[in-house]
This record gives sequence, structure tokens and C-alpha cells, in this order.
Amino acid sequence: MTADMVDADVPDGLRASHADRDRVVEALAAAAGEGRLTHEELDERVTAALSARTLGQLAVLTADLPAQAAAVVAPAAAKDVVRIEQQYASATREGPWIVPRRLEIVCAWGNVTLDFSDAVLTHDTLDIDLDLCGGTLRLITRPGMVVDTDSLAVGYSKTKVRPARGPEAPVVLRVGIGGRISMGKVDVRPPRRWFGR
Repeated sequence: MTADMVDADVPDGLRASHADRDRVVEALAAAAGEGRLTHEELDERVTAALSARTLGQLAVLTADLPAQAAAVVAPAAAKDVVRIEQQYASATREGPWIVPRRLEIVCAWGNVTLDFSDAVLTHDTLDIDLDLCGGTLRLITRPGMVVDTDSLAVGYSKTKVRPARGPEAPVVLRVGIGGRISMGKVDVRPPRRWFGR
């Protein structure tokens, strides 16, 4: 397999997420179950998938398999800038949403929740330009996320950034929050723990 086998539509320089690697491993296991890969090839490709840093490196591993297997590494197109604007309302991004390079949030008397637990990371940085009055911006983080609020102008408001629990993970996303907040709150925290889980 060579780099010229990569589908031209795959943005091969974009960073791969844990979910991207998991999807490729599942596709490889299915291909081996169909007899398309030997045990040795499966072991070799799974090892390469787990250490892949970009989508292009993952695409090479499924390029000689049927189209449905190769498609697992082609994410939805990521936008450079996404704007969330609202009044007296709430907005939530959760599940496998595509994280842009920049978020512009304008919110008056409402709440915005960004859950990064299963988000698809296509960049290693996210800039949030915040204009918040009388509401809450909540970020639910995952291991390897670093959040910086030093550039945020705060008036009659509260910011709280709680670190991730558990062992320290390699940094996968740096989030910088700038702009201004008035009579509101920024709350950055890992997912809540529930008893019995």
C-alpha cells in the first residue's frame, strides 16, 4: 500500500480522533471476518490504525477494501467558522458533532452547552469568541482537552474551569475562550459521574 492509494476526497492532513481510529479497527476486523485480510495483515493494520495521527494514515489502511470500509475515515466537512446566535433560548452540541476551528457565540439570557465527549476533532485548536449576557456557556470536556479563559473580559459574572479526572492524557484540543461575559457564567467540567457506572 502506498500514499497514492488514498481517496482524493479524504482530507488526509486532518488529525484523527479516537472515534476515527475505532471505526477503522472495526472495519478491518469485519474485512478479516469476510476473508479479505489474513490474521497477520489484520494485526499489522490494527497496530498502524491505533498509532495513526491523521485521517490520511487511516485511509491508506482501508484503501484496498470495499468502499463501505474506506468510507469510515471520510468525516463530514468541517467548517472554519460556526456562529451560534440566540436570545432567551438554549443550544446544545452533543454526540459526534464536527468541531470547527472557530466558534462565534452571541447569547442573551440563554444557555449554550458544548459536549466534547464524542465530538469529531478536525483541528487541534478551537477559538471561541464569546458575547454572553445573562446566560451560561457550559463546556463538557474529555481527556486531553485544555481550556484557557485568560482572554475573557468578565463583568458581574463567574468562570469555573475544572480539570479532567483520571491520569493525564496527551493534549488533543486546546480551547481558547475570548470576548466578554456580563451577568453570566462559564462552566468547564468533565462529564458527571453516576453511581453504578
